[in-house]
Amino acid sequence: MKKIAVTFGDPNGISPEITIKALNFLDLPKDKVILVTNLNILNYYKEKFNLSLEKDYKIMEIPFQKEYMAPGKETEEAGEFAFRSIVAACNLAINKQIEAIVTAPVSKNAMKMAGHNYSGQTEILEQYIAHSNQKAEMLFICENFSVFLLTRHIALKDVSKYIKKDIIIEKVERLYAALTFQLKITNPKIAICALNPHAGENGMFGDEEQKEIIPAIKELRQKGINIEGPFGADGLFTKCAFNECNYDCYITMYHDQGLIPVKMLNRDNCVNTTIGLDILRTSPAHGTAFDIAGKNIAEANSMINAIEFAAK
Repeated sequence: MKKIAVTFGDPNGISPEITIKALNFLDLPKDKVILVTNLNILNYYKEKFNLSLEKDYKIMEIPFQKEYMAPGKETEEAGEFAFRSIVAACNLAINKQIEAIVTAPVSKNAMKMAGHNYSGQTEILEQYIAHSNQKAEMLFICENFSVFLLTRHIALKDVSKYIKKDIIIEKVERLYAALTFQLKITNPKIAICALNPHAGENGMFGDEEQKEIIPAIKELRQKGINIEGPFGADGLFTKCAFNECNYDCYITMYHDQGLIPVKMLNRDNCVNTTIGLDILRTSPAHGTAFDIAGKNIAEANSMINAIEFAAK
């Protein structure tokens, strides 16, 4: 297995709980795991719930005081810890001390409170690891299909600004390389969603399909990439609900268009991966769940899958 770093995310969410549970379930070799956390966080769960790590994994400590523990609350201190944990994992990757990163969920708002204004962990990883014009992309790998987000954490009113032929081609080529070389899929079959209802209905409901998406598809097919569309997302993902997923990967135009089917159909069996960089990063396909944080009732299935996928 690969040597991995595992961050504990936002300590006031469910991240520490699901990370401890996942590691205990997987029982990985001690020499293949570095935990990016703090003993005060681990002691909190041990003292309150008798939930502790069953193996003495190597720990890279990030500062976090005991009094900062406040399950269910977004705080500056938790945001600073989460950000510094990601950066520490990036440094381990840069120094070739690990081969993959697993990140537990963080609160973007808590990190912003600490002065770190990023739209997600993907963007932090890109800033600290990318070189030679590399770009990080978000790919959700589920049990029976995968979803690639063409745009990520941007306002819905701004999405159409990014639906441009050249951007689509660049991102699909990056996706194709990851599917082929990292995930070892021979001639992956890709479907791309439309932006507008009914794929624009020949321009009646928007012209992005005719002006940008279809020309991009034609050029990508000329380059030998097996891609079809644009399809209405409603019909496309309805087939997946009935186990009729006919494509290796589905490209969606915006965040919720892709994440709704992911979480409806495969929430516990899906892994959020960062592709496009020298190192693979995985994460659960859910957030911090502050509403159940600190109650020892969170399920660790998605974190288990994220760690297992990275290790393999």
